[in-house]
Amino acid sequence: MSEPPAAPQSELLAPEGEPRPLGPTPSQSRFQVDLVSEAAGASEGKAENPGAGGEEAKGRFRVVNFADPSGSGSGASPEGGPPEGLQNGDTVMSESSLHSSTGGQHHYHYDTHTNTYYLRTFGHNTIDAVPKIDFYRQTAAPLGEKLVRPTLSELHDELDKEPFEDGFPNGDELTPAEEAAAKEAAEPKGVVKFGWIKGVLVRCMLNIWGVMLFIRMTWIVGQAGIALACVIVGMATVVTTITGLSTSAIATNGFVRGGGAYYLISRSLGPEFGGSIGLIFAFANAVAVAMYVVGFAETVVELLRGVDALMTDEINDIRIIGTITIILLLGISVAGMEWEAKAQIFLLIVLITAIFNYFIGSFIPVKSKEPRGFFRYDGDLMWENMGPDFRGETFFSVFAIFFPAATGILAGANISGDLADPQMAIPKGTLLAILITGIVYMGVAISTGSCIVRDATGNVNDTLTGDFLKNCTSAACKFGYDFSSCNISEKPCRYGLHNDMQVMSVVSGFSPIISAGIFSATLSSALASLVSAPKVFQALCKDNIYPYIGVFAKGYGKNNEPLRGYFLTFGIALGFILIAELNTIAPIISNFFLASYALINYSVFHASLANSPGWRPSFRYYNMWVALAGAVLCCVVMFVINWAAALLTNVIVMGLYIYVCHKKPDVNWGSSTQALTYQQALSHTLHLSAVEDHVKNFRPQCLVMTGYPNSRPALLDLVHSFTKNVGLMICGHVRMGYRKPNFRDLAADQSRYQRWLMRNETKAFYTPVFAEDLRQGSQYLLQAAGLGRLRPNTLVLGFKNDWRDGDMMNVETYINMIHDAFDFQYGAVILRLKEGLDVSHIQGQDELLSSQEKSGAKDVIVSMDTSKDSDCDSSKLSSKTTSLQNSPAAQKEDDEDGKATTQPLLKKGKKSPTVPLNSSDQRLLEASQQFQQKQGKGTVDVWWLFDDGGLTLLIPYLLTNKKRWKDCKIRVFIGGKINRIDHDRRAMATLLSKFRIDFSDINVLGDINTKPKKEHVAAFEEMVEPYRLKEDNMELEAAERLKNSEPWRITDNELELYRAKTNRQIRLNELLKEHSATANLIVMSLPLARKGAVSSALYMAWLEALSKDLPPILLVRGNHQSVLTFYS
Repeated sequence: MSEPPAAPQSELLAPEGEPRPLGPTPSQSRFQVDLVSEAAGASEGKAENPGAGGEEAKGRFRVVNFADPSGSGSGASPEGGPPEGLQNGDTVMSESSLHSSTGGQHHYHYDTHTNTYYLRTFGHNTIDAVPKIDFYRQTAAPLGEKLVRPTLSELHDELDKEPFEDGFPNGDELTPAEEAAAKEAAEPKGVVKFGWIKGVLVRCMLNIWGVMLFIRMTWIVGQAGIALACVIVGMATVVTTITGLSTSAIATNGFVRGGGAYYLISRSLGPEFGGSIGLIFAFANAVAVAMYVVGFAETVVELLRGVDALMTDEINDIRIIGTITIILLLGISVAGMEWEAKAQIFLLIVLITAIFNYFIGSFIPVKSKEPRGFFRYDGDLMWENMGPDFRGETFFSVFAIFFPAATGILAGANISGDLADPQMAIPKGTLLAILITGIVYMGVAISTGSCIVRDATGNVNDTLTGDFLKNCTSAACKFGYDFSSCNISEKPCRYGLHNDMQVMSVVSGFSPIISAGIFSATLSSALASLVSAPKVFQALCKDNIYPYIGVFAKGYGKNNEPLRGYFLTFGIALGFILIAELNTIAPIISNFFLASYALINYSVFHASLANSPGWRPSFRYYNMWVALAGAVLCCVVMFVINWAAALLTNVIVMGLYIYVCHKKPDVNWGSSTQALTYQQALSHTLHLSAVEDHVKNFRPQCLVMTGYPNSRPALLDLVHSFTKNVGLMICGHVRMGYRKPNFRDLAADQSRYQRWLMRNETKAFYTPVFAEDLRQGSQYLLQAAGLGRLRPNTLVLGFKNDWRDGDMMNVETYINMIHDAFDFQYGAVILRLKEGLDVSHIQGQDELLSSQEKSGAKDVIVSMDTSKDSDCDSSKLSSKTTSLQNSPAAQKEDDEDGKATTQPLLKKGKKSPTVPLNSSDQRLLEASQQFQQKQGKGTVDVWWLFDDGGLTLLIPYLLTNKKRWKDCKIRVFIGGKINRIDHDRRAMATLLSKFRIDFSDINVLGDINTKPKKEHVAAFEEMVEPYRLKEDNMELEAAERLKNSEPWRITDNELELYRAKTNRQIRLNELLKEHSATANLIVMSLPLARKGAVSSALYMAWLEALSKDLPPILLVRGNHQSVLTFYS
């Protein structure tokens, strides 16, 4: 293949010698393009890019190489000659003759058919990216450079369209905590990372092999016997093994950062459980430091007392030695993880030496040790010690004493951030440590039970004579010793499994090594806990779940060491060391650890139950039911160890859980709780769809045409009052315009306003649609909104207050929406406030309304329009209030091609001058907030004139059940005949009592059909005059043409035909003013107009005449299917 000719230099210049504009142009991609030379088989293709300094192309799209908007760099526009070797002689840049709507500025952009990185892969040019790991990173840190694949818009949209600007196209926005973690990990030079042996295996073994191995294991064998001692070790190992398997499953389900148990639980179950466990787990580790240090100090004091070298008294000596010890441990920790790891290795060597020292000593029988109960391995001795011999203890009390020895299995996982490969290290190191330590514990139990008797006097003279040899039955008799006096005398013997806690020192080859082993076990456990607590606490602080602790999130040095956390842990541990009485706190600490284990096991069960596609652990050796059994076992063990401590632990965890739930931290970690919620919602929705609706379970499920949810707060608040926790509420928004619909913006708005509803505690869904006109959009919503049984059954509109001021075709559309609702078997509800509903034209209303987002809004954009929109039209773009999205990709500036002009009016941190409100806007603003306040003692007047199935009665009943409306009484107004008023009242009272609906009064109106006042009739005639067709004054053909072009016009025949109905609306308005002028809310039957027979102008005039100059009025018409029943 021959090298194609290079593009001529002149093609890279602007036409007519114009200089090429610097910086990005409107059609330039948001990402930098590395130009790749393609020579025949050449591997040395270089990027001909001055902005990149000529570096070799590493990837096509780079977050770090955004074009310089200031024009200071020309990274996207190579100023030199064209790169050589471009296929087919295509030019690097192509001139676009497309002009924007604002002028004839030329646009320059990369030719997407030439300059790509994937030329070699497919043999032709494409910017479509091949699969690559860098596209799936959350950040540019810790394992490589974060790349951004081309978005769907950049591949799919027309070439003359500017690509969308978005920093993280696939929902990969990072929380501040994740960004901080990424930043920390981005500097790999000099960072100390541990492998599975040094980082996990060593730490877990040191933590599990505690002092229990040397000073309590022999006592456990003496109490429980060899068999039950092995059962105790086995039970503890089962619990820890199941937990280890669960830990391994979670740790291998994605990249693990620092934070140990807290990170694993919080990313699996969410911040509620993670936050509660994280705090107590960090505290438990801090107090565990004190426990281990005091254990070390007690051993040292024991040795000092043995040589009569106490400094003061035992308690104060423990405090002094403990304080000195923890200061030294703090110094090792602060020196860095590398020093701490070296110290752990040294302590492990000492510990293993002590264990081997014991086993070697057990095979070397020494005559001088026999009076103290140590003989050689013997079958009879082993059989004698096989069964239990509980003395003041039970099986479970002995198990409770042993189990804390097994609670070190998370020592490796707690420093997950310092592991080179946590996904490999945590499973391998943790499970191997559990296996090795379990075998050693069982080996010690069997060994000690096979060569040491339970009781020994230590007296060399307690040997058997020939006379007593025949009557002696104990195993010691075989070796010529009689220790039967231990069972007779009141004073217990000092030696043997039951009595001597240091019996392993007696057995060992060199007893000081056992003391060194005890020191090693206590100090290593203390050091591991001293490191674990700050690491876990630092991760918790970074996530900002609790207030006032963020100061401890800061890390120092190459390893991001939590120095402040070290000093906090030091302070907590020192406080408990000075108390020096840890017997009461020890069970609580064990329970804190067990609560963590229980939740780790439950996390695996929960994630498996949720069946989320994202739950794909590479560690396969787990089972959801085994994990659940492990969680239950952990809870059982908590109560076995100490039921009071278990109750206290549960109370603390639940208290912290409730607090975090109430605080609602703004994090999204893709937890299994979300996955299970989705699965349950889907399952229940499908199950619900399989059951027919029943009248007893009817709920008003409302499609509310609010437009943007914050543009009609009164409508939103009132409907929410009777749908909250009762029925579905969907905020419908029809977006229209002559521009091409921007569906990406629609999706962004949907997400933004849904969050707005959540922040304002409004239980509703925001559903926007694009449509040619309002009616078409409402038809879309009426047909497609909702899911299964969770679908709207009632359309709620705001009254069109300005219907006489604008285009009457808008009125035609408005009335047809009501007709469409009835065609789809929906009920219809119209809310009218005399002040109006739409507040979106008010400058700065977001600052005044409580509906404004309370946190995170950077700018508030308020659109201004000189003509106030109607309260019914929920879709005009020219008069809506929007707020910038609180995300890295904030709402874009409206461009010049037809979007509504907007201006930033309210800036965070600035006080901009605002236009003072006129009196009508002030009244409108006050009226829009009236349903947010508690309604005082008043009435809800229900004018139930026509039986629509009961919706007109059900809505006020639901309303008065709510806290804000509970002081309001229901008054019912019905029509009737003058001579049957009492009868009609009794009949209605009977019906209401059967419906179990409380009411304060029933009024029967016998004068509904009385003619209205002449001045009111004249006012109505004057109102409809401009909308009459007046066909009697024109030719028939001309009248028909006019009626076809303006279908809303009122014919003379129509006006006469419905004269009685017109008079009824006028008369009802008079009665409403007479009886309900002081009501908090009027709920009235909506008059119906036959489709095709009554013009929209006449119907609108009826609604106007009926509802004008009244308190808030709700016109309701059900779909004439029963929504109330008195049958059980």
